[in-house]
Amino acid sequence: MPEGDTVYRAAQRLNDALAGTELTRFELRVPQAATIDLRGMTVREVVSRGKHLLHHIGEWTLHTHLKMEGEWHVYPHGGRWRQPGFKARAVVCNADWDTVGFDLADIKVVPTRDEGQLVGHLGPDPLSENWDAAEAALRLGADERAVHVALLDQRNVAGFGNEYANEILFVRGILPTTPATQTDAAAVIDLGARMLRANRDRNGRTFTGDARPGRSTWVYGRDGRPCRRCGTLIREGSLGADPTRERNTFWCPTCQT
Repeated sequence: MPEGDTVYRAAQRLNDALAGTELTRFELRVPQAATIDLRGMTVREVVSRGKHLLHHIGEWTLHTHLKMEGEWHVYPHGGRWRQPGFKARAVVCNADWDTVGFDLADIKVVPTRDEGQLVGHLGPDPLSENWDAAEAALRLGADERAVHVALLDQRNVAGFGNEYANEILFVRGILPTTPATQTDAAAVIDLGARMLRANRDRNGRTFTGDARPGRSTWVYGRDGRPCRRCGTLIREGSLGADPTRERNTFWCPTCQT
């Protein structure tokens, strides 16, 4: 699932392949951007902002979002793609590397000076050099909604997705329905940031310290199975800011109160 750590790794791979090089191919296969051509321009860097990817190319920014299904691949120039061409939404290449974005969402190109229109609403990012834990805790602690919903709101903190929200709340012993105002927001943010950073450079995400299949999470995806701490059966529900944004919640009724 593309959460902050996944997007960070994607940005690193793209940056390693493209930064400091001149583009030889630039195709955006979406109607609203299909005529934009940045060939001949130099890629300054590729960075992540929460779940958003930003290619800084000359004086322009290519913005993409992975949503649930998107992914960026990096191939040696001329290499065979591992996904069918009809799924490609962006093709960005230099003389040595072909990078291809499949099933991407929210593809836009704007002058870099206007980048804030796309990501300026985001809260602090734990994987950013400018991480502001105090600001993230302030935003989360002022949110009167269920803490699970508040953690997923990228305006509070950028990068946490549903898997992280569930695992953070289990480790902190907090029910997903607890209002964020009634939690130790600073401790929740600190734990989540440490989890993101621990998984940032791993190919296999783990919250338990065990990356083996079926052992990497405490509660996420484990409904009906025994809690790893106390043996109580894990329960499942759903929460969301509105009915269109509900996400599955998993919790231990004994360890989370």
